[in-house]
Amino acid sequence: MMKRVFIAIQYLEIGGVERSLIGLLNAIDYTRYEVDLFVFRHTGEFMSFIPQEVRLLPEIKKFTTLSRPIKEIVKEGYWDIALGRLWAHIQSRCFEKRSQVKENIAIFQYVASNTTPYLPSLEHLGEYDLAISFLIPHNIVKDKVKAKQKWAWIHTDYSFVGINVEKELPVWAAFDRVISISESVSKGFLTRFPSLNEKILLIENILSEKMIREQANEKIDLKCLGEGKIKLCTVGRFSYPKAIDRAVLICKQLINKGINLIWYIVGYGGDENLIRKTIHDNRMEEYFILLGKKTNPYPYIKACDIYVQPSRYEGKAVTVREAQILEKPVVITNFPTAQSQLTDGVDGIIVPNDVDGAAKGLMDFIKDDNKRDRIITYLHNHSYGNEEEVDKIYQMLEVC
Repeated sequence: MMKRVFIAIQYLEIGGVERSLIGLLNAIDYTRYEVDLFVFRHTGEFMSFIPQEVRLLPEIKKFTTLSRPIKEIVKEGYWDIALGRLWAHIQSRCFEKRSQVKENIAIFQYVASNTTPYLPSLEHLGEYDLAISFLIPHNIVKDKVKAKQKWAWIHTDYSFVGINVEKELPVWAAFDRVISISESVSKGFLTRFPSLNEKILLIENILSEKMIREQANEKIDLKCLGEGKIKLCTVGRFSYPKAIDRAVLICKQLINKGINLIWYIVGYGGDENLIRKTIHDNRMEEYFILLGKKTNPYPYIKACDIYVQPSRYEGKAVTVREAQILEKPVVITNFPTAQSQLTDGVDGIIVPNDVDGAAKGLMDFIKDDNKRDRIITYLHNHSYGNEEEVDKIYQMLEVC
């Protein structure tokens, strides 16, 4: 009999985590494994990317209440979830004031703790050989699914973000394996949860070179990209970690230094108003272009001269590896996990993680044609696809 695998995620909006899940789903051997995918809300551009071999489980209305507006779910009578989410926001604000963290993701665990008890069980689906919780919060797979093994994925650098360790530890500890996407992510996680060291298993984000190169050939309108200019590209959610707002200031310094460039951004998110204001205040409308949400970002990466990841912090940016597959010189800031993304000077460069340092490093790189050519040659001669990472899942499943 084929082994049964259950995978859960909130929704499939455009994002690095969601893209890495699609990579995993495309790598699985469906002659050996049956995969049930539970998407809490059947929304997002990546829903159409789910392989046909995957059984997409029906949407259950109450699970959709975790991410829809509270006013909306109150009108539908879901008072238990609404009150749980309101109480979670109060708890999270109190925690934020106590801890004084810049990036507070404790809210996700507070919401999960206060709402999961009111969600229906999924045990009617039967027992799975493996249940995967692909993105926080992990309480639903922990409490609502029956499986021989349960794994929880880490996608961010936990040494950098604000979490309530005491509240999260029992959740992570309940899983048989904690899946990390890089060595640096593992180290960051273990600074907060050292007792879970034995549970860590490294499985990198799975990327298909063939698929990325094929999708990069899609025709796009390049009028906005600027003729005769150095073209920079960044792909990412408009959020504090991705630091798109800070990239505007880096762009301004480069323009003021006489660099003839245009920097285009593919993405969307909650910081869009902040980013647009920063662009306006610094008169960068002609040079810093927001292209919006794109289901397929690869043609834009292919069209650029340099791919830039200006993040304040990262787990492991999928887009960096995708840019390398497309043989683009990559510049990343020196966030804590930067060394796990590339080898400085070999397949990209690392610049300081501040506006002035990043601007200088990027300017020097733009002016150094020989260095860029060496990196492009290296990328051309090396493979960055890693579908074989899925074998680690097979190996673990065969012994259970």
